[in-house]
Amino acid sequence: MIKLKTKVRVVLFGPPGSGKGTFSSQIKKIFPYIPHISTGDIFRENLKNETSLGLKAKEYMDEGELVSDEVTIDMVGNRLGKEDVKEHGFILDGFPRTLNQTEALTQITEIDLFLLLDVSREIITKRILGRYSCKSCGEIFNKYTLPPKTEGICDKCGAEIKFEQRSDDNEETLKNRLDTYEKNAKPIIKYYKKKKL
Repeated sequence: MIKLKTKVRVVLFGPPGSGKGTFSSQIKKIFPYIPHISTGDIFRENLKNETSLGLKAKEYMDEGELVSDEVTIDMVGNRLGKEDVKEHGFILDGFPRTLNQTEALTQITEIDLFLLLDVSREIITKRILGRYSCKSCGEIFNKYTLPPKTEGICDKCGAEIKFEQRSDDNEETLKNRLDTYEKNAKPIIKYYKKKKL
């Protein structure tokens, strides 16, 4: 295991389905002590626990819209305040998504590296519409690019289970998500270019 001398604070930025989660997993294999913070995971955890923030987030997610800045900033800010992040830094996936969130993140913490994952709509569509997850452990698969090694068996937990697709993985919702991303991405990219990250 490679150990860095200082903490690293990384933002992975790109459209839905660009591979932020996969890229984070690869970094995590090299630096397992750096927390991977996914806003999607934070939202799902809050939904599962039926927190007030989680229920607010669900309304947006069901419509294929971005969760409000206020709710998202509160959830992410809470996570970035934890001890593991203070000690080791983070790999942040799915935040910021608006200029307002970008500016809020700057108030919460410093960023050392901004990585832009630029992927075409065609590839994203194939990735998203083929994506499904294990109902038992949440492991993500893709019927086109990353099927389980044994059909019907989860690679991670080994359970013989049904796989389920996320409710927001459909063409209409995907189009809305990509349109929203494209509208919001340019000022965020410009913001980080100006900071030379």
